[in-house]
Amino acid sequence: MTERDGEKNSHLDESWARETLAKLAQAAVIEQRRARRWGIFFKALGFAYLTVLLVLAFAGPWAGESALGPHVARVSVSGIIAADDDASADNIIQGLRSAFEEAQVAGVILDINSPGGSPVQAGQVYDEILRLKGEHPDMPVYAVIGDIGASGGYYIAAAADEIYANRASIVGSIGVRADNFGFTEAMEKLGVERRLYTAGQNKGFLDPFLPEDPRDVAHLQQLLNDIHGQFIAAVRQGRGDRLQESPELYSGLVWTGEYGLELGLLDGLADVRYVAEELLEVEEVVDYSYRPPLFEQILGQVETALVGGLLRASEAKLELH
Repeated sequence: MTERDGEKNSHLDESWARETLAKLAQAAVIEQRRARRWGIFFKALGFAYLTVLLVLAFAGPWAGESALGPHVARVSVSGIIAADDDASADNIIQGLRSAFEEAQVAGVILDINSPGGSPVQAGQVYDEILRLKGEHPDMPVYAVIGDIGASGGYYIAAAADEIYANRASIVGSIGVRADNFGFTEAMEKLGVERRLYTAGQNKGFLDPFLPEDPRDVAHLQQLLNDIHGQFIAAVRQGRGDRLQESPELYSGLVWTGEYGLELGLLDGLADVRYVAEELLEVEEVVDYSYRPPLFEQILGQVETALVGGLLRASEAKLELH
């Protein structure tokens, strides 16, 4: 290598070093700006969060004090009745208790639009309605069925003093069902062997990968019959001599509201507005259906924003090209 070549390489090294330092300095400035922006963002978010807390703290005592006079409390039973859904026993019962505890409530309407669900959840709501009616004997309770009030939906409705629906509503389905599948033939065709190890003679009860055992089926049928009997007893307790007793009534069939009225499943054809204005003689209807408290909703949104912000901040990295 000649002296000239050495000088040339030295200049190249110095040039590369200066360029690299310049890029590093530029990246550092960019990173500082990003950090400053996120700092401003989190400060603004924290300020907004504190503002909301202060508003809730000072406005809270007046938030529940409305200028409403006598009004009707509406409690929704919508969708599948299950522990983890909106129409869970906990949610419905919270709405009912709030309604019964309000002095200005002239009556409670269960606004039902449900095909049913868990007999346990429906039974808990039914029992709670009877308990609340026992504590507040002067509080009328009506059930109004929308598109459908079947199975567990009708179970809950039966606890009301009176039940109303549209002539085209679907009502009834006083029965119980259990579903399962059998895969034994498919497994044989695929050459799959089922290996099940249990401690307890019946621990493999109704295993879908084993041939159906008549003893399992008989036991399941007894369980269904027991729950069905509880359902029938609840309907009879709620409806009394208004029912037109017949074997078909408890067979699991559904009917239109018009025919359900003839069977004694309903007391009339009407909607929520009619029941409020004509039967309870109150125009104002207030929704008492349980919703998560405003504070919890806002807190959840703030947590989501914070987590999203942290994830985006963590993506900021130094890049050299």
